[in-house]
Amino acid sequence: MKERTSEQYSAIIRLLLQVDKLTVEQIKHAARIQGKLTTFSPLLKILKDLKFVSDQDVRDCLRATSSPVRIGGLLVELGYISPEDLEAAVRIQGESGAREKLGRILVKHNFIDEQVFIEILSIQMGYPFIEPGLSNVDRTLAGKIPKTVMLTHSFIPIKSDDGTLRVAFADPLDHETVAFAKRFLGSDIVPVIAQSRSIRKTVELLADKKGTGALAVDTSTVVGIVNALILGAIRQRASDIHVEPMEDRLQVRFREDGVLNQYKDFPREIVPALTSRLKIMCQADITERRRHQEGRILFDYDEGQLDLRASFFVTIHGEKIVLRLLNRRQDVYDLHSIGLSPRMLARFLEDAVHQSSGVVLVTGPTGSGKTSTIYSCIHALKSPQVSIITAEEPVEYVIEGVAQCSIDPRIDLTFEETLRHIVRQDPDVIVIGEIRDPYSAEVAVQAALTGHKVLSSFHTEDSIGGLIRLLNMDIAPFLVSSTVVSVLAQRLVRRVCPYCAVDAKPTPVQLQRLRCSLADLQGARFRKGRGCTKCRQTGYHGRIGVFELLVLDESVRTAILDRKTSYEIRAISIGQSGLITLLEDGLVKAAAGITTVDELLRCLPIFSPPRPLAELRRLAGE
Repeated sequence: MKERTSEQYSAIIRLLLQVDKLTVEQIKHAARIQGKLTTFSPLLKILKDLKFVSDQDVRDCLRATSSPVRIGGLLVELGYISPEDLEAAVRIQGESGAREKLGRILVKHNFIDEQVFIEILSIQMGYPFIEPGLSNVDRTLAGKIPKTVMLTHSFIPIKSDDGTLRVAFADPLDHETVAFAKRFLGSDIVPVIAQSRSIRKTVELLADKKGTGALAVDTSTVVGIVNALILGAIRQRASDIHVEPMEDRLQVRFREDGVLNQYKDFPREIVPALTSRLKIMCQADITERRRHQEGRILFDYDEGQLDLRASFFVTIHGEKIVLRLLNRRQDVYDLHSIGLSPRMLARFLEDAVHQSSGVVLVTGPTGSGKTSTIYSCIHALKSPQVSIITAEEPVEYVIEGVAQCSIDPRIDLTFEETLRHIVRQDPDVIVIGEIRDPYSAEVAVQAALTGHKVLSSFHTEDSIGGLIRLLNMDIAPFLVSSTVVSVLAQRLVRRVCPYCAVDAKPTPVQLQRLRCSLADLQGARFRKGRGCTKCRQTGYHGRIGVFELLVLDESVRTAILDRKTSYEIRAISIGQSGLITLLEDGLVKAAAGITTVDELLRCLPIFSPPRPLAELRRLAGE
């Protein structure tokens, strides 16, 4: 292969060379690897995979240079679009009489997601990226600008703590838009970048809020108490609110990072009124106190609208109420950010997500993040050439361009009824919220047999358990082996709080429960949080996924056809298919100081002793 001169490298790589972030030898090594690949991969992406250069190096280099870097070339080099995508977008730009900007064409024709594109623009142009909402908009300044002007030109003023006048633009390079903003706000504005749809939504919410009173959050009325509870849960990033009548009091707990924490106690006398208020909000029967009920609440607050799923459960002390806070935001986690190790992510994308057909199962208990992972897969598959249709109970994430159906048994809109019609909608990808019975399992398998890709979730302990449960639903072994392409088991474990983390060593009891020795954990750096105000003295802040990926290769398919036990299939998968168990993936993350050994023992099943840490890191590609 003919070696390239430095002039033939991309602008970004030349910049990295100039500031000594890369050497010529490293680039030549990456180029040799690029030449051996069967599918195209940008040279910069290969350099990052080899850890010769980091995202931060690229970011610093782009912001330090005075020479402009073309957005199309930047996106190709970073691996977000292919050279063919760029050529197609330039061709569309040339054919459009209006001469649209290349960035708008890339987003409009779904070559790249708007969120990703805005973040890259933020890197290239040095403008901060912001997500506008009613909490950070400068309402006084926004009141001086007509709503139609902000909507037409897509900008909105943002609060600032340092006295600067910040304005969020969908396109800060549009001189006409910037001129309009300066006409109303003055010339000393500091541009920041935001998504156009976020700006539009915030402007409309701002207009709706004009003339309305503030949300009541006092503790003297039941309405105020309920509002305060929901707002408190939002502030503390809770996923569930538990309202529990006890013999002498009403107890309220929040589930934060997967763990229930005490929030507040109220007098026992408030129970009937508070229960009635929540029933009214979700349109349940306030006169019925002897039977279980459920409902849904759409709660309006400053940030927009929150979707809550309510369950009323009759107990001896009254009705226990659980409110599940559903994430209805437009942004969905990218598969690269949910916690999959590099090698597991590459294999999941290649052997499961981007397969033309087959069933992809995501398994785990309630609250393990299965829905987020499935929607991350949808996000990766979404394009103008692909028809995606879903059946969910309920719809938790709203994604533009995806046909989503929310199951409602109260009006006979059941899974059975929906699945019967879903295959008649000419879909490429079918998403079944959960395989819960033989009928839904049969539909998933039959759809995969006819060339569809099917994504669904399952409640099982691990990846092997997902296969065994399908077999126990009377799905023939040859159908399971021929239609299921992969099973991804997962759990969510709490992250160590970065503000109070200290080094820690596993205790002998922990090592005994993990079924390993200190020699097996050589090179590990375990950490734990001491507890601080940032993490409310828990030592944890946020969560990360722990995964087990089973790809059905020939050895696993043969084991299924031979009706092997789950123990035998697991042994074959570990020995021949490169399976890393949930415990082993968690151990790699704990050894990197991301989570703690206590979290592994609390959340993860232990079927067999883990392999040595050095081997696990090699298998994970860490």
